[in-house]
Amino acid sequence: MSTSVSFEFFPPNTPVGVEKLKTVVQELGALQPQYFSVTYGAGGSTRDKTLSAVMDIAGAGFEAAPHLSCVGSTRENIAEILATYRAQDIHRVVALRGDLPSGTATAGEFRYASELVSFIRETQGSDWHIEVAAYPEVHPQQRYAARDLQHFADKMRAGADGAITQFFFNADAYFHFVDEARKLGVTQPIVPGIMPFHNYGRIAQFAQRDGIEIPRWVQMKMEGFMDDTASIRAFGLDVVTQLCERLVAGGAPGLHFYTLNQSALTLALCGRLGLGAKS
Repeated sequence: MSTSVSFEFFPPNTPVGVEKLKTVVQELGALQPQYFSVTYGAGGSTRDKTLSAVMDIAGAGFEAAPHLSCVGSTRENIAEILATYRAQDIHRVVALRGDLPSGTATAGEFRYASELVSFIRETQGSDWHIEVAAYPEVHPQQRYAARDLQHFADKMRAGADGAITQFFFNADAYFHFVDEARKLGVTQPIVPGIMPFHNYGRIAQFAQRDGIEIPRWVQMKMEGFMDDTASIRAFGLDVVTQLCERLVAGGAPGLHFYTLNQSALTLALCGRLGLGAKS
């Protein structure tokens, strides 16, 4: 069975970014991904930009999956957003709790992603394919792994069709998480999220913020390369290729790439792994 691929973007902020993303969509679209997802800013701050990017992807003939966030949302405006997407023949979403924008104390009518998933299922039936987030190394705001796993199982029971994990570099953490979720009765696919080393400093910041382990030997080697971008790129490709190979060999149902709106590294990884359509 072939491994499916999907790709994530963030909504561009500038006209130049919008045009660049259209090119990236075409380049990655050649791999015939299952879908492209588009993120949603803290508190829904990029709602219109998310819609615009999703429309461009759908208009190019690909399946698009907008992120949908609980934070700052009401039942009424979630229903309105879904109606807008439905009118554009979009039926896949990624349902998240989302991040509170700085200075905001209230989360809105939905406290957890499980409540958002339940609401979509209760009001929209089975029309939507719903993905949710998973955290193999535990949600950064959750102290206890067992409680985090229970929250994940709640989301799946609420009606999610599948899950995408936060990025990680430790395959054992993913396999352990999947095993534990299966023990709680989760049967849906759990797709690993893959972050290529687009920029080591930036990825290291993301990892530190979200409690993601970058193996010490990888950190030491990356830092030793200093400003040698060619070596950083080559080594990063090797590390992430080996991670993906292990995940696929271990039965991962697909790979979801965090592209940061770039195509080169993701194309190189998929080429090495023999994933996607063959041109």
